[in-house]
Amino acid sequence: HSRSVGAGFKPAPTKPAPTKPAPTKPAPTKPAPNQIPLPFSLQLIQPVPPEDPQPDANPAPEGKGLELYTPRDVFQTVEWIGDRIHTLFTQDPYHSAAVLVRTNDQGRFVAHQLRQKYGTKINLFEVAESDRHSQVPAEILNLLNFLQRPHSPDALKAALTVLLNRRLIPPQDLNALATLPEVFLYPGPLDTPGNDTSKSARRYCRALLRAQLDLPPYQLIPFLGLTLRYSQNELATADKLAERVTQQTLGEESLSALLRVLTEIVQSERFEPVQVDTADDSPYMRPNQLTIITMHKAKGLDWDYVFLPFLHKNMIPGSRWTPPQTRFLGEFSLAEVARAQIRAHLHGDPIPEGNQAWEEAEQLKTAEEYRLLYVAMTRAKRLLWMSAANKSPFTWSKFNVNRQMTLQSQPVCPVFPALKRQFPQSVISIKN
Repeated sequence: HSRSVGAGFKPAPTKPAPTKPAPTKPAPTKPAPNQIPLPFSLQLIQPVPPEDPQPDANPAPEGKGLELYTPRDVFQTVEWIGDRIHTLFTQDPYHSAAVLVRTNDQGRFVAHQLRQKYGTKINLFEVAESDRHSQVPAEILNLLNFLQRPHSPDALKAALTVLLNRRLIPPQDLNALATLPEVFLYPGPLDTPGNDTSKSARRYCRALLRAQLDLPPYQLIPFLGLTLRYSQNELATADKLAERVTQQTLGEESLSALLRVLTEIVQSERFEPVQVDTADDSPYMRPNQLTIITMHKAKGLDWDYVFLPFLHKNMIPGSRWTPPQTRFLGEFSLAEVARAQIRAHLHGDPIPEGNQAWEEAEQLKTAEEYRLLYVAMTRAKRLLWMSAANKSPFTWSKFNVNRQMTLQSQPVCPVFPALKRQFPQSVISIKN
């Protein structure tokens, strides 16, 4: 465990402060037989030395630096997070904040509850929502289908939907526009010209059709990315997609070949988006933004305020359970046994068998979960906010956004009561 927990601390630098001698790190010792090894070595955390070039390298803590809460249930947890972050951003809108969750289901729950109560008052960025599935291939495919079949009502409506979702055209009745594609795209002298909103949509569609005549097929995807006003990351994803399609259509430079390959990509795989933002311009750490992100994705990032809710034992370190279809000669899986045995062989230890291998694999999993929690806790620069509600769902994968989620008492993560004992001054009590 760390000797210092809270905000304003960073791991000890490689070059120690001149006023303090470098701490001696104890040599790792092998645990005695039947003794469970520690998840990680003891950490000595020090303030960053004064000559560090980072601006505000040792930021002042917010309040107590560490705040420990025990809400009534998970709904009250999110209410308290919203109230706290709203107050903090009101005090200083130039700071950043993040809610670190164990699973994406928890992140969706937090985002839904905060949007219901605060709307646009809190600027939310749910990482899982943006990364869940790259929309770039599907959007490009819909526009290319329109270029291939501009007189198809379905193709026209799909293209207009993309333009509408990208806020390039005003909201309007797309069904009315797509009913007669020829009349919409090229109205005759006897046809109704339409209002300004429909004329805006017509101009975009005509521009796309003109581009098909002027550009070779391999240049259409980058062009469509610029037309849709993609962000830097989305443009990089579009370039990656164009390169992939070009490689697979080598020797078949036609729109039909382009559509065939792109359709296969959209229907058969999850195309990974490209992230090109630098750390200084990361969309995850923007000021006055509450980022909802998993603990795994938070590695290497930091925020002024970090919120760690839902610290229950079934999440960290998790419960021991193996699906029946993966069990191997007992209550363990072949993969877990093999992993433990390979690790023992690499370390020169006796190779365990059966139940012993499963027990060692379980210990390794538990240690990894505690290391993950340690990483999450050390993402905070000014405030670390932690909570374990009295009641939470047994499983988050089936939560109901209409507040009809079944809640029950859950044992808390063993780290949480240990922190309460170690830092009683940080235990916060809120009365309704």
